[in-house]
Amino acid sequence: MKIALIGYGKMGKEIEKIAIERGHEIVSIVDINSIDNFSSEAFQSAEVAIEFTQPATAFDNYKRCFELRIPVVSGTTGWLERMGEIREMCDKEGKTFFYASNFSIGVNVFFAINKYLAKIMNNFPAYDVYMKETHHVHKLDSPSGTAITLAEGIFENLERKTQWSETESSPEILSIHSFREGEVPGIHEIIYESEADYVSIKHDAKNRKGFALGAVIAAEFIKGKKGFYTMNDILKF
Repeated sequence: MKIALIGYGKMGKEIEKIAIERGHEIVSIVDINSIDNFSSEAFQSAEVAIEFTQPATAFDNYKRCFELRIPVVSGTTGWLERMGEIREMCDKEGKTFFYASNFSIGVNVFFAINKYLAKIMNNFPAYDVYMKETHHVHKLDSPSGTAITLAEGIFENLERKTQWSETESSPEILSIHSFREGEVPGIHEIIYESEADYVSIKHDAKNRKGFALGAVIAAEFIKGKKGFYTMNDILKF
């Protein structure tokens, strides 16, 4: 499969490595210093674009790909207030978009466990719940997209929590404590605490390989498809 990479930081380089290992061809790379590559014949020959950039540029990147009828796989977070527009383009204009706040298979298993634990804990109001997330110092958004996805999974299943905050505290608020340290790929922990004890679940990424592999698997999955997709469409939890 012919793949274009949009964003060539540490994630982009890891995706390139894994894509080649799986027999794919990287036909074009667009980075901050090579924006003109969007209009190149090489980019336009791509069967899918994999995008990991910044919140400020992500939406425009998607639109450029859509104009060229190139399906997009994206893991960029921090722009989700415009997700409705992307879904509409997929539904009404036949565009193809695959989004995940985290492409790691392990994290997506963690998402499922998080929802199940919240459903159990809905019956035990003595336990309050909060979250900790730690990432590298280069990450711009806070909390992480993964943390927000985890929060949404809690809200779906735990009636006493309805919103998240990094600064405010009240019974209906899920507190998220975000830390930015060194080159940490990503750590997420959900803690339920009562006066008697606490129950926690945790995912700790060793490196970026799991994220990159998931993105390439997503690109393979959407080839020849139309519409909006997420990791649930692959994993079917």
